[in-house]
Amino acid sequence: MAGIYIHIPFCRKACRYCDFHFNLSLWQKNEMVECIITEIEKRKNELHDEIIDTIYFGGGTPSVLEIEQLKKILESIYKSFRIRDNPEITFEANPDDLKVPYIENLINSGINRLSIGIQSFFDKDLSLMRRSHDSPMAHQVISDAKATGFKNINIDLIYGIPGQTSDEWSENLEIALNSGIQHISAYHLTFEPGTVFDHWRKKGRITPVTEDVSLELFKILLIKTGYYGFEHYEISNYALPGYISEHNTNYWKQKKYIGTGPSAHSYDGIRRRWNINNNRKYIDMLSAGGEDYYGYEVLTETDLYNEVILTSLRMNTGVDLSVINEKFGEKYAEYFSKTAEKFIKSGRIIKEGSTYKLSEEGFFIADYIMAEFFEV
Repeated sequence: MAGIYIHIPFCRKACRYCDFHFNLSLWQKNEMVECIITEIEKRKNELHDEIIDTIYFGGGTPSVLEIEQLKKILESIYKSFRIRDNPEITFEANPDDLKVPYIENLINSGINRLSIGIQSFFDKDLSLMRRSHDSPMAHQVISDAKATGFKNINIDLIYGIPGQTSDEWSENLEIALNSGIQHISAYHLTFEPGTVFDHWRKKGRITPVTEDVSLELFKILLIKTGYYGFEHYEISNYALPGYISEHNTNYWKQKKYIGTGPSAHSYDGIRRRWNINNNRKYIDMLSAGGEDYYGYEVLTETDLYNEVILTSLRMNTGVDLSVINEKFGEKYAEYFSKTAEKFIKSGRIIKEGSTYKLSEEGFFIADYIMAEFFEV
């Protein structure tokens, strides 16, 4: 069981909150696609003939691709790897790219899971974030995707936007949950270094919401999604039964994956690998046939333990202490169980037999809790 991730490093506009790797130079698309295909072919033996269960197009904005470019990448993946029957193939897209003919072509290309970057159904939020679509477009694209034949649709939403009220966030969720989608990825806005929003925050142009407001919005999210039958299966992800993201879940279960394209990461169970995050250098290095377009590290036992903690506690299945003991030995198991005691007492971790899971209150401060378990 393994996955393939393809990073499409282009966007039509730069959103003010985003720190992912992308470039606005769309004229490089053809070169980039050819180099991604070259990388796929170069790495066809890395997974030792394991079966690929999931393929994920992320970015950036994959929907800037022409359909023929998408097909060429998929053809190279099927040629280079063993793919299971009916794999989950996810495609991230912006609403403004998803005209009906394009959606039809996505389905015909084999895409069976569509992830749409809605972020908000309020024009004032979209304008503040510098999104390239408006509210009517956000409504229309979900309707079009369903009518065209997509039966597995995720939408991304952002909360904690400066000026956002609890009523507005509640309405955002009501719209989403009544739209017939199967999955929601809801992220609290963060002010990442180097972004426009972070610059504005430092200049006092915008003010982050308070922790009390953040908690209120998070509670609304839990209540609304739960009422509509969505399972909170990972910190930021909610799905109807049978619709969890297989690809992302495999990350959190420490399954192997290959990441292609600039800035993409890979993991083979022993090594963590990352591609250079510069489009021009990536293209030049792949075109020249070199191997210097990536770096890597061999993970130590402590690194691997930290990986298990980081990924497992993210999910509602939690950490099984017996697995920690089996993989890393009694020393790590004792360290974990001792660290967990204070969080159990505070109600932020729930212990069920040998399994330790974050409570809903624990999910709200998950980053802090996970860091407390790390071994240095």
